[in-house]
Amino acid sequence: MSVNTIEHNRTRQNFDGVSSVWLFGYGSLIYKVDFPFLEQQPASIEGWVRRFWQGSHDHRGTREAPGRVVTLIEQPGAVCKGMAYRVSPDVFEHLDHREKNGYLRFSTAMTFDDGRQEQGLVYIATEDNEAFLGHAPDADIALQISRSVGPSGRNDEYLLKLAEALRHLGDDDPHVFAIEAMLSA
Repeated sequence: MSVNTIEHNRTRQNFDGVSSVWLFGYGSLIYKVDFPFLEQQPASIEGWVRRFWQGSHDHRGTREAPGRVVTLIEQPGAVCKGMAYRVSPDVFEHLDHREKNGYLRFSTAMTFDDGRQEQGLVYIATEDNEAFLGHAPDADIALQISRSVGPSGRNDEYLLKLAEALRHLGDDDPHVFAIEAMLSA
């Protein structure tokens, strides 16, 4: 699959007659909210874990030296905590461009902190996209993140802001916090 997923995402869901959609954010969508929303609430999704396995050459790195950003990887029994936003469907024009580097929109069940459940959408970079880097030892991921810079800034800034946002949500993400600790060492 091509790295640029804008056109592909435009055909994935039909928003005709829909006034609002829930969106689940688990990475930069938690702390960099550069889009209008109608409502926001902490939420989680089941069966997924957050991993720094997606390459970023458009935001936190370059084609020659890609950074690493998070995607979701299936893991039975896992719970990924994040932030849910109720948005107007026209917001996806902006978000599809922002998340164009290999991310596709998928439907997901979300559970809010009060136990209520809703269907929503989530952007996931699957392993069949050209920018997918996959598993690497945490030390290698930390080194790559420490060296990468792109149009949106330093890759370590992305990691540190994500770790701070997860702490604020009360999430203990061993993968993110292990890489953060290696950057601080």
